[in-house]
Amino acid sequence: MKAVKTGTVKSRIRRGDQVVFIAGKEFNRYDSGGKRQPYRGKVIAVDARTGKVKVEGAMIVKRHRKPMPQMNREGGIFEQEAWVNISNVALIDPETGKPTKVKYEQREGKKVRVAKSGKLIPENSSYKREKKKVEDETPAAEESK
Repeated sequence: MKAVKTGTVKSRIRRGDQVVFIAGKEFNRYDSGGKRQPYRGKVIAVDARTGKVKVEGAMIVKRHRKPMPQMNREGGIFEQEAWVNISNVALIDPETGKPTKVKYEQREGKKVRVAKSGKLIPENSSYKREKKKVEDETPAAEESK
């Protein structure tokens, strides 16, 4: 019997990061001059359970979908991004623009991601949770009195 994987894959890549392919189908993209240009893009989803990421505009696959009139869903052939193993992409160094490994450091009491060049990797707002604004009901209650 095959063992079932549990847990998550520890990753230093987050949603919103700029990555470059270092292996696989998108690594072997060629430009009009015949020179290999690995695909660069933005991470739109990370699945830590399976160790995979989705990169915007990369690994495009076609999905055939039946129409469902009850749910107002149209049918047809749709193109979408496929999941890619996290080992096939590398984070882009903000200073050099090349693939880099990431390490964590404590700076000013905060845990931050740092590239090989020593440059701080900027935090994207796309993976931060937004705090919900709670309206105070006390002023409204006072006005109704």
